[in-house]
Amino acid sequence: MISRRDFYEQRAPFRARESRRFYHRLLRRHYQFLVPPNQRVLEVGCGLGDLLAAVKPSEGLGIDFSPAMIEAAKQQQADLNFATAEAGEFKGEQPFDYILLSDLVNDLPDVQSVLDSLRANAHSGSRLVVNFFNNVWRPFLALAAALGFKSPTLQQNWLSSGDMKNLLELAGWEVIKTDARILFPLPIPIVEWIFNRCLAPLPIIRHLCLTVFMVARPKPAVPEEQHFKCTVVIPARNEAGNIEAAVQRTPELGKGTEIIFIEGHSKDNTWEEIERISKKYPKRNIRRIKQEGSGKGGAVREAFAEATGDILFILDADLTMPPEELPKFYEVARSGQADFVNGVRLVYPMEDEAMRFINMLGNHFFSRAFTWLLGQSIKDTLCGTKVLFKKNYELIAKNRDYFGDFDPFGDFDLLFGAAKLNLKIVDLPIRYRARTYGDTNIDRWRHGWLLLRMTAFAARRMKFIR
Repeated sequence: MISRRDFYEQRAPFRARESRRFYHRLLRRHYQFLVPPNQRVLEVGCGLGDLLAAVKPSEGLGIDFSPAMIEAAKQQQADLNFATAEAGEFKGEQPFDYILLSDLVNDLPDVQSVLDSLRANAHSGSRLVVNFFNNVWRPFLALAAALGFKSPTLQQNWLSSGDMKNLLELAGWEVIKTDARILFPLPIPIVEWIFNRCLAPLPIIRHLCLTVFMVARPKPAVPEEQHFKCTVVIPARNEAGNIEAAVQRTPELGKGTEIIFIEGHSKDNTWEEIERISKKYPKRNIRRIKQEGSGKGGAVREAFAEATGDILFILDADLTMPPEELPKFYEVARSGQADFVNGVRLVYPMEDEAMRFINMLGNHFFSRAFTWLLGQSIKDTLCGTKVLFKKNYELIAKNRDYFGDFDPFGDFDLLFGAAKLNLKIVDLPIRYRARTYGDTNIDRWRHGWLLLRMTAFAARRMKFIR
């Protein structure tokens, strides 16, 4: 029986022609969506390196166990690095930001051992991106190979999404999100566009797609003694009656807590109250900013730009999310359980008048829409309390052009940005309280319509993509 190495050595002369097939073009396009440019990228089982080149790495290394493939890759992609190595034995000199395994796990003799060995090439913020064939397509792919429309392969592993998730977990990886793509792998104009862009992302139909994608991160191992400096940003517009309580009730977190009040063109004496409270509590690290732009989203962005903490918190000045619960958010972030902690108001019973019935229905709708959109469970999109590391926020800000400045609230901007960068989002239930001072700044009908439009916009940029 022919060995795997000899089989792929014999296939090397045909790889250039095979990589031009429409299926591979679609794969490269989706990897470009999943992998931000200018990252240090390792591709395992790289073939000719065309996928590695497509993601535009700052430094790219492709490995393959076939010397003939590697020689051809070096000639085709002169600006990338390539090496002959077994998938389960390679150890780079430095860790990589992204590790790619495209159409490889179906072919590996021992998937778990390879996944386990790749941990040595990852740092705590690395992402592993893997795609594999959907079992539903098994007879169709066998027929396509027999007819010469698909590259021949040796006997394949047929992995379900559950199988793959379990193997990743056993090897020390934590799955962030799962997606499915490519419903029609043939280059027939209009038909292909309808199937792959319009139908493939839909909730039921996506289970029929040819290729399953998973993004995973190394399971966190943060020392118990490791702590961080924190910044709590409190956007305040017409909230004079809540300023002192916000300072009194916000606990010191980690290595110290910086409180930033950003005042947003109030009609009451909110700014004067912020100044008074800052002087009254000199032992607290309180900073105050007058907002230049408008909207809560703009206020958060201006304050985050001035923050000095390692972990950034948003706390609504109405105090409907009790500041006493902030240590829970800190511990989830500090321990590495999440890259992004999202407050959830829809678990515990609420106080009377805390949320109107129509608002409740809207929040449930958006939670389901976002879970589908982002590929991660999101139960509450509009809770004002969100927590993330400053380094991750800076990446979101750097890549904001992908979505544009479309969100006056800031919640969608952060969630979309975090999901696009494959950050691990974790929901944290809170007890939502009724407002004790002032009136809400939200117009449920006008702003609800705006939120719906933003959701449709995000669907075009996150799901119905080319």
